[in-house]
Amino acid sequence: MIRIQVPATSANLGSGFDSLGIALSMYNQVWMEEADGIFINSRDGMEVPADENNLIYWSAKLLYQECGKKLPGLRIEQQSDIPMARGLGSSSACIVAGLTGANRFLGNPLTMQDLVNLACRIEGHPDNTTPALTGGLVASAMEAGRVHSVTVPVSDLIQFAVLIPPFELKTEFARGVLPDSYSREDAVYNLSRSALMTAALFSGSLSNLRVAVQDRLHQPYRQEFIPGIETVFRLSYELGSFGAYISGAGPSIISIVDDAGAANFQRYALSHLEEKNISGWKLELLHTDSAGAAVYID
Repeated sequence: MIRIQVPATSANLGSGFDSLGIALSMYNQVWMEEADGIFINSRDGMEVPADENNLIYWSAKLLYQECGKKLPGLRIEQQSDIPMARGLGSSSACIVAGLTGANRFLGNPLTMQDLVNLACRIEGHPDNTTPALTGGLVASAMEAGRVHSVTVPVSDLIQFAVLIPPFELKTEFARGVLPDSYSREDAVYNLSRSALMTAALFSGSLSNLRVAVQDRLHQPYRQEFIPGIETVFRLSYELGSFGAYISGAGPSIISIVDDAGAANFQRYALSHLEEKNISGWKLELLHTDSAGAAVYID
């Protein structure tokens, strides 16, 4: 049996809508082996589909089909530390786990680029699946069905304080509230800040992050579905965040902090939210994952 470890991901990073994503040090673990039938269970008690509709199984089966092979069946055991429907790439982690495991069973016929393209085809956009596979901070663009991406390291000064609310926000709904078109002014506004975000995270130019996270393409339309978001943003900056943004489609909020301010943020953020009658949120202090999906023999 193999074990596949896949990192959580945060897409958009504010201004980089559907183009920027980063892998973070929170993981789903999937144990997998070929079997005569479908046997799926959860090691952490989370309810997951136990048939062909399981996204890990479905993705693995698709890769077998792409390679002209028939999948006899799989035994899958999941441990899901990435919370579902919170904007942290839980579905992408399942897709990547299925593809990575199936590719390993077949002798790795698909290259990393092949896996990146196939994962994007399943998910519909590359901003979560690509960093889940490669690790690091990833800028991606689609052209003729191929993902063109560059993975860069993130400054060691930077940590990500992930504030996770006690409610879900489905990606399909969060995409549905977005407009069909934008003004040229709004497009230029985001393009400039997206470029600034990439350079700032790579270089550790923290003073630029508050501008780099600003966005006019998705966050203004989604924030009304995240109760307390204005208070969370305001508190984040009061506690020393260099930039705060909605992670992916939400509802999690990520505050970018440095090593010096991380402990202070972790100590006071949740208690200050409680004082503002915003309760039930969790906080995870994470680093960038630079390795991406990994396979181990258990």
